[in-house]
Amino acid sequence: MELNSYIDYTNLKPTATMKEIESLCEDAKKYHFASVCVAPYYVRLAKELLKGSTVEVGTVVGFPLGSNTLETKSFEAINAIENGATEIDMMINLAALKNQDYDYVKEEIEEIRDAIDGHVLKVIIETCYLTEEEILKMVDICKETFVNFIKTSTGFGTSGAREEDIKLIKEHTNELLEIKASGGIHTIEMAEKMIEAGATRIGTSHGVELMQMESCTCKHDEGNCHENS
Repeated sequence: MELNSYIDYTNLKPTATMKEIESLCEDAKKYHFASVCVAPYYVRLAKELLKGSTVEVGTVVGFPLGSNTLETKSFEAINAIENGATEIDMMINLAALKNQDYDYVKEEIEEIRDAIDGHVLKVIIETCYLTEEEILKMVDICKETFVNFIKTSTGFGTSGAREEDIKLIKEHTNELLEIKASGGIHTIEMAEKMIEAGATRIGTSHGVELMQMESCTCKHDEGNCHENS
């Protein structure tokens, strides 16, 4: 398993500086990560820094709460693509889901999907706030709307990716809908468990540490290994 190819290397901290994003992109090129995921403010910068590389530029829409109006999210998504993003991670409207307004949830996803004109769309459902029934409803909606990924978490909720949620989603998805596990993944063991459960992307701000752990030959606990740091 080439772990680097699963990783969306992420810095969505509200205090992220230009230097930190520059470092993020340099590391992403060095380790050949699948993508970087940055705030919309940094999309242009990331696009320029990653020019000529295989690393995709991802950003977020309706993040992290998802309660923006459909029109606002649509503008965000179009603007992100115009600025150079090739992958969009969109937070659903949790209130609409909790209200069982499934038509609205579906319409919102379809609007964003169409607005980004064939670019990759990942739908964030924030599993920590959902019941099993709600998770499965979102799996159905994501299949019906033909999006690329269903994503577990923003990283700003009460918990991040959980192995049991990945397994549940995997059991009810199809061959077209992929799974992105995101939030709290900071060890090789955690990443491998998510992949074994069915995830095909790993969203993490610990990409470099994971690569160092993967190449580590020492016998220390992986979470505390400093051999390659």
